[in-house]
Amino acid sequence: MTPAPDPADDLLPVGILHVSPDRRVVQANPAAHVILDIAPDRLVGRTLMEALLDARLEAALDGVPAGSTTTAEARLGRGEGRMVAVRARRSADGELVVILEDVTELRRLRQIRTEFIDNLSHELRTPLSTVSLLAETLARDAAASDVPDKIRERIGLIEIETGHLVQMVSELLDLARIEGGTQLRLLDDVDLGALAESSVARLRLFAERQGVTLTVEAAPDMPRVTGDEARLGQVFVNLVHNAVKFSPDGGEVRVTVRPADGAAEVSVADQGIGIGRADRARVFERFYKADRARMRGGGTGLGLAIARHVVEGHGGTIRLDSEEGRGSTFTFTIPFTQPRIPGPA
Repeated sequence: MTPAPDPADDLLPVGILHVSPDRRVVQANPAAHVILDIAPDRLVGRTLMEALLDARLEAALDGVPAGSTTTAEARLGRGEGRMVAVRARRSADGELVVILEDVTELRRLRQIRTEFIDNLSHELRTPLSTVSLLAETLARDAAASDVPDKIRERIGLIEIETGHLVQMVSELLDLARIEGGTQLRLLDDVDLGALAESSVARLRLFAERQGVTLTVEAAPDMPRVTGDEARLGQVFVNLVHNAVKFSPDGGEVRVTVRPADGAAEVSVADQGIGIGRADRARVFERFYKADRARMRGGGTGLGLAIARHVVEGHGGTIRLDSEEGRGSTFTFTIPFTQPRIPGPA
């Protein structure tokens, strides 16, 4: 049965297609004709393939079961076409509603931003590495010479701040590549328990200097996951490093790895200052810092944003549970069976 036209559809900036169970367009709003570069009133009666001119996208939409939703991104239309975000839902009676959103300009701007950050990061890395090396050499020479304590202290501050700049440039480049659509290499057979141990070992000296104990608890016979081992290790390091920075002297950071509902669940818990309710919703944003005044050591505000992108790129989720004055627990999950995450069609 052909749905009654909805006048509101004509006012929407997104394209809307109503597709019958036999895969023919029975209704289309003006925006859909513009996005697909098809003359007005020429979409009705066409098949999905004739409307979209994309066999992969047609196959993906055909495979949507009743009551389910799918999303994709593809370049549609004649010539170079437009980059279009596609969302589709199939009703119980088999009708498919397809929403088309033109994201060409958004993707172009994102590409410009990624290239700018990439070029800027590369240009900054060489001089920062030189400054860092000179500061390290100067600190070593000062320690072996009769230099006033005030000068030695200032040299130490230069070394520390240069290290923060190097870290920020590196993380900024990582985040730009991830957000720019660089695909994760989900090819490694990863033992998350062993990865937790090796990641914690990298930070043990740092934790000891802060007076913080690190503990790892991994469930025995833990199934492995398929993923990008280097990126997952980066998630462990970022979360544990943050936990140590927010922990008091004598505190403990506990890393737990266990199976839960078809996924590996990893928790990093600290006994630190906690995160206020107003900050919890924003901690995964770029450059956001919950409380600079109470944080021990510097930070870029990029680590948690990188962790979120990496975890979601593995088909998982990450969340925060916290209470001010009683510590924080960051928990992320990685499914044992990796879903296929398609690129642009």
